Amino acid sequence: MKGKFLIVLVVLGLLAFYGISINNGLVEREEGVESAWAQVENQYQRRADLIPNLVNTVRGAADFEQETLTQVIEARSQATSINISAEDLNDPAKIQQFQAAQQQLSGALSRLLVTVERYPELQANANFRDLQAQLEGTENRISTERMRFNNTAQSYNTAIRKFPTSIFAGIGGFERKAYFEAEDGAEQAPVVDFEN
Repeated sequence: MKGKFLIVLVVLGLLAFYGISINNGLVEREEGVESAWAQVENQYQRRADLIPNLVNTVRGAADFEQETLTQVIEARSQATSINISAEDLNDPAKIQQFQAAQQQLSGALSRLLVTVERYPELQANANFRDLQAQLEGTENRISTERMRFNNTAQSYNTAIRKFPTSIFAGIGGFERKAYFEAEDGAEQAPVVDFEN
């Protein structure tokens, strides 16, 4: 009788150890997703911090369309007002809302950069060129961090769906994380028009 009890205890101990190991692995992956998200936010914040400098440089160097500058400032304000917490990463709608605000800001910046093409004296300004290079670099960093976030989220989502980990993930309350998705129409090449 004691032998059977000892075997049952050993089996239960092994199951508990296995469950703890799976839980710790999922916690590590979930932290990885949250860390990747923090890097995405970090790059968006970097862009938001650069925009006032760009706007002031453009404003100071050219008598220029106020409407475009206003759109950039408003889009920046809206983009920085939407914050996503770690818990919101489970909600695709919140990720979409954040992404939509960031896309609106990207569009306003694109219009600003296309509009300044009409101002040769501004293009020759070293401060403007430096800020433009910083913005281009930031956009590349954002793209890279979004890709890293999606890869980390995919690894996590795959782990919580695999059997038998899915059982422990369900018990532990680990939920699927949302991805960044391409905006509607992203498959179409943008049209650059210097005439308007």
